[in-house]
Amino acid sequence: MTHHDPGTTWFLAQIKPNSYRIAERNLGRQGFRTFLPLQEETRRVRGRFTTQMRPLFPGYLFVAFDVERGGWRAVNSSYGVTRLVSLGKEPTPVPPELISTLMLRCDREGKLMPPKLLAPGDEVMVTKGPFAEFVAKVDRIAPDRRVWVLMEIMGGATRVAVDAQHLRAM
Repeated sequence: MTHHDPGTTWFLAQIKPNSYRIAERNLGRQGFRTFLPLQEETRRVRGRFTTQMRPLFPGYLFVAFDVERGGWRAVNSSYGVTRLVSLGKEPTPVPPELISTLMLRCDREGKLMPPKLLAPGDEVMVTKGPFAEFVAKVDRIAPDRRVWVLMEIMGGATRVAVDAQHLRAM
């Protein structure tokens, strides 16, 4: 799982029943990037509770490829994949904000982490905008989901407002 690259668009692939790992392996072998967000689910099995990792979107897997180079027919014909989700003849892209927000909420294995509530004093990294890649400290949080952060710019601390979804806790 890696972050969004220019030229790469994410799509939603419908997967054959119980074929997540098969589809991931086959798409990976062909050079496609996949993303399968998972969540812990506790179920009662034969009177005992068991916790397992289950897909956040059962029956689906995200797959990325460069639309200019085509490749969606190869995804559709991959073992384990039923088809790419389409509205019309062409596969429908997934909004990049959805993918980046989901990726920020998942660990390296794709496990969905509980949303971390930011608090003043927390160290964060800005993930989008003119200050992307900057490390900052949370100063205060406004009710409209804007977070005021302090960052070192040219030797001085500067206060900047950033949308909470463009911050990643460190």
